[in-house]
Amino acid sequence: MKILASRRFLGPAWDELSDVEYLSGLLPEGAGGDREEIDALAVVGERIDDETLDLFPSLRIVANYGVGYDSIDVGACAARGIAVTNTPGVLTAATADLALALLLAVRRRIVVGDLAVREGRWRGGWADPDFLGRDVGGSTLGIVGFGRIGQAVALRAAAFGMGVLQHSRRRGGEGWRELDQLLAEADVISLHVPLTTETRGLLDASRLALLRDGGCLINTARGQIVDEEALVRELVSGRIEAGLDVFAHEPEVPRELVGLPNVVLTPHVGSATAETREAMTRVLVDNLLAAGRRERPPNLVYPEAEAP
Repeated sequence: MKILASRRFLGPAWDELSDVEYLSGLLPEGAGGDREEIDALAVVGERIDDETLDLFPSLRIVANYGVGYDSIDVGACAARGIAVTNTPGVLTAATADLALALLLAVRRRIVVGDLAVREGRWRGGWADPDFLGRDVGGSTLGIVGFGRIGQAVALRAAAFGMGVLQHSRRRGGEGWRELDQLLAEADVISLHVPLTTETRGLLDASRLALLRDGGCLINTARGQIVDEEALVRELVSGRIEAGLDVFAHEPEVPRELVGLPNVVLTPHVGSATAETREAMTRVLVDNLLAAGRRERPPNLVYPEAEAP
């Protein structure tokens, strides 16, 4: 099976693939034209739509490196009998860890303090109001999306003495709230839903306005889940604070956010640990190998799909 990949993926599992070529740039231009010999794409963040698929008439599988596959037109792939897979489960802990790290960094003003030390602005006192944060223990975390990652965040938050509320499509369960009620009641909101037509712009200006004064938004999911312009306005006003790992137009970040002390910014690194990335590669390769054997890949993102 001939594979065209975005890059060489981390870990020894990648060496199990014998016929791999690498893109020279982003798709579709990076493919270098029509590629009838390509059976599989191994991609991360690439836009896969009808224009891209037209270049690969023999394609049998698009193997996505990551859980979110919103950049892939699954319907277009299914219409052509092309399987689409992702790498679920293995990045749960790493993403949950980052969500909590952002929460702690924002609430305890860790980045503000770090910059003060590095730039020589710390004068040795500990009562400077610029370093005054908020308690994490005893506050309430509202989790939007209570799947594997959301539940892992809840476990970590509980260990810090936080109360946990949650909202998900499956109504009920301990701490469940309607979304608007959750936004108004919690001190910190953490987003853990996939980007779909239903969740795009889920937190618009009216819902962001429901956040408490001094509230905090953590987003390690997708930037487009939030109305970014409305979020920027709220953050510039200083009414709320945020820890953001994702943005609406990556790698572009709204310039207004860069100098704000009430925002912590990271470059979409939810899964960025060596152990997690190697585990993701293992899952990616298993999907590719199954497709190469004409078997049903283990991580199809649309269950009704048959093996290619």
